[in-house]
Amino acid sequence: VLHESQKLQVLYESLEKSIPESLKVYGAVFNIKNKNPFNMEVLVDAWPDYQIVITRPQREEMKDDLDHYTNTYQIFTKAPDKLEEVLARPQVINWDQVFQIQGCQDSLKEAIRKISASKSVRVDYVKTILIMTEMPVEPNDDHVDVMEKGSFQNISLDPSHAGLVNEQWTFGKNDRSLKYIERCLQNFPGFGVLGPEGRLISWIVMEQSCEMRMGYTVPEYRKHGYMKKTSVHLMNYVIQKKVPCYFHVSEHKEEYNQALRDLKFKAASCGWHQWKCSPEKYC
Repeated sequence: VLHESQKLQVLYESLEKSIPESLKVYGAVFNIKNKNPFNMEVLVDAWPDYQIVITRPQREEMKDDLDHYTNTYQIFTKAPDKLEEVLARPQVINWDQVFQIQGCQDSLKEAIRKISASKSVRVDYVKTILIMTEMPVEPNDDHVDVMEKGSFQNISLDPSHAGLVNEQWTFGKNDRSLKYIERCLQNFPGFGVLGPEGRLISWIVMEQSCEMRMGYTVPEYRKHGYMKKTSVHLMNYVIQKKVPCYFHVSEHKEEYNQALRDLKFKAASCGWHQWKCSPEKYC
């Protein structure tokens, strides 16, 4: 476990050289270095010549065996062949809980598959497109057709918006995800757009590894550029603050993917990967 701020800074600068594959860990280390609001820690297999880096909540945070939102591990490896041995150790991952592994490397898949099979753990795997940008971006006038008329307003989100965000989040819609979203909004930026009636119509939220997630626009306000406006607003904010910024999008959302390409966001070839692991006793 790396505790010293100097070592964390050295690791952070090293991980930067492996972006985009290291993004989930890189973003988590950024937050660990900066107040560490989710009480996470960094594990390496060796120092300074590491091959595997894992970020995870400290043990006292993972007290709910069913809370896979909190029980999330981010992994980056330079040696996929060594990963199975490391992940199998109980002091590294608690395989008796429901948890998630997130990363930006397809090469994590084989080690997770082998260990989960040996431990009778069910794995639900999701792969999406990893989106990133390195430069501040601004929408062209034709990207937002009614935003500038004065009846719509950009706002910063707070925990009071968690219920609405939770209702529409594909990975959420339950009490544990609600608590997770509230915690994200207490500690990280979230931005949205208010419609003429004063209700939230579009939003996006940052989480503990600096990824922007939970993006949504209510159906009647789609195809008007509100999500593009919100995404650009948040992206420029985090770039100005020198916070890592990236997010993932389903391969099936072609219209949204085209909008991102118009704004010069780029898709990383490595993809975004998540494994939700559930011990047999919880299935």
